[in-house]
Amino acid sequence: MQDNANRLELTRRHILGLGAGALVGLAAAPAWALVHKVGERSLSFQHLNTSETLSVVYWAEGRYVPEGLREVNHLLRDFRTGEIRQIDPRLLDFLFSLKYRLDTDNPFEVISGYRSPKTNAMLRRHSTSVARNSLHMQGKAIDIRVKGHKPSQIARAARGMKLGGVGTYRRFVHLDAGNVRVWRG
Repeated sequence: MQDNANRLELTRRHILGLGAGALVGLAAAPAWALVHKVGERSLSFQHLNTSETLSVVYWAEGRYVPEGLREVNHLLRDFRTGEIRQIDPRLLDFLFSLKYRLDTDNPFEVISGYRSPKTNAMLRRHSTSVARNSLHMQGKAIDIRVKGHKPSQIARAARGMKLGGVGTYRRFVHLDAGNVRVWRG
């Protein structure tokens, strides 16, 4: 009878261990998995240079929503020149996953979205932290802040998702839909 009790206890421990392991596995699951399970994807932005705001559904019913993407493209245009470029939907999915990782409903405060080559060259003349072939010029990068979160917190969450490039700066975070890499600016 004692042997059966010990076996039962081991079984309980084993089951509890499996349950804890499953929870850890879920917590560490790639953020990309979340993107594929949600029926509708929406984002909110506040552009700090134009004072424009946008709350938009950019993906629904299994596909990207063309009108929603157009609205994002307009908001994230080069505000210096007015040029608009298509923003890579993978960048939007990165932001969508980050929103849930940060557990926030606050909008992404946009410092910079798309940059024309002319704007990028001008910024390079004034700062060594602007890349010559910046992914901003391809519509694949954004510089953001999120109210209630320090840039270091945002960057830590984004790095953990391994969805693209993450640059941590004193006042903002750079995210891009390029190769996974990290840096401090």
